[in-house]
Amino acid sequence: MMELTLIQKITVSALPIIFAITVHEAAHGYVAKYFGDLTAEKLGRITLNPIKHIDPIGTILLPALTLMLGGILFGWAKPVPVNFANLRNPKKDMFWVAAAGPASNFVMAIFWALMLNFSQSVPEGASYFLSQMSQVGITINLILMVLNLLPLPPLDGGRIAVSLLPMDLAVKLSRVEQYGFIILVVLLFTGVLGRVIWPIISLLQQMLLNIFV
Repeated sequence: MMELTLIQKITVSALPIIFAITVHEAAHGYVAKYFGDLTAEKLGRITLNPIKHIDPIGTILLPALTLMLGGILFGWAKPVPVNFANLRNPKKDMFWVAAAGPASNFVMAIFWALMLNFSQSVPEGASYFLSQMSQVGITINLILMVLNLLPLPPLDGGRIAVSLLPMDLAVKLSRVEQYGFIILVVLLFTGVLGRVIWPIISLLQQMLLNIFV
């Protein structure tokens, strides 16, 4: 079996990474619109055009670095702006807006699992590259799903928790948001984040492979 060069790794990884992040953000905007907030639509952010969502550091540089260094494939896009005050029922609807992103990643992980299955029926040269791309697609989407479901604002899991908790606890948790990114970076570089999410990702990955491949 051929070994991919760094350029080839970036080539097979670029499409699944960009669309995993792009669809995730577009899903937030679409569901926010459904529940009454038109902020993302007015700014042209409810789109699958990656250019609208790409963050030069989070969508390109950081995933490339983590890919080269062999760590957790990590990155982000420009967050889709959501004004929760515009939602018809802000606390309740926040759950659906926040859950839309991880849910879209799970659907995309299933899509890439199906593509991995399909790769077995195409010519050998194309089969290898499609299988590699599909495996990246499965992995990055499961990473984004599990990572974003951590109950840490401003991650989606934090917003889901805020929507479900009693108001007094929800207010206390929401105050963590200003420190959320710092906490996440510390967890990443200390290795704690990997130890928490990788067993879950591996379990889900194996489940998808058993069902669809």
